[in-house]
Amino acid sequence: MFTVDRKLLGISESDRLLDVGCGDGRHSWGIYSYIDCAVYALDIGQENLTRTRDTLGTIDEKEKRNGRWLAIRGDALHLPFRNAAFDKVICSEVLEHLHDDRKGVEELARVLKADGMLAVSVPSYLPEAIYWKISKEYHNTPGGHVRVYRAGELVALLRQSDLRICAIRHKHALHSIYWLLRCLFGIKREKALIPSLYHNFLVWDLKTRSRPVRWLDDVFNHVFPKSIVIYAQKGDDGRYPSSD
Repeated sequence: MFTVDRKLLGISESDRLLDVGCGDGRHSWGIYSYIDCAVYALDIGQENLTRTRDTLGTIDEKEKRNGRWLAIRGDALHLPFRNAAFDKVICSEVLEHLHDDRKGVEELARVLKADGMLAVSVPSYLPEAIYWKISKEYHNTPGGHVRVYRAGELVALLRQSDLRICAIRHKHALHSIYWLLRCLFGIKREKALIPSLYHNFLVWDLKTRSRPVRWLDDVFNHVFPKSIVIYAQKGDDGRYPSSD
């Protein structure tokens, strides 16, 4: 399940792409499988990085690639890269976990080249606020979400680092229903009957990508989306001078 649209980012083979908080690498290997660009996948969790490395390595073998990727353990608040190192940066479902999200955005802007493109996604306000209301376990989980964003708040946060908003998209409405069910039946009871049946439906949808379900998801994305994705371009005002 891809939250960020590689086409909106405009990624080319000559680009250096950074995926901050890559998780199991879905965006890293999802983009790398289509475009032979240089991919840097960063996460703080070693298990996530191991899965990401395995998948990227499998793509190399299948596509006979030269391994233009690197999986790195690191902190989103202290990115281990020089200024203006990347053409494109992805930060999907990460900022809501950071206690200092302003510092996190400053780091994203710092490592992005002038005129480079950034894609940031966070949980949408309405479903997230509902989850917090009905389930203490949802947001009290260690390493879980520490804030809920309104769209305007995230836009303002990005603009503070001289990032120009290019596009806003809403995604994964059908998945927001799954998390609503999890909150209602108990976050730790993922095997409960109704959430399990609905999860099976989501897995089927990911495999089949049936048009009626895609249409339904698109419709509900206007009402109850799971995520908001903001695409922004970095200006060139000298705040983060290139280290070249």
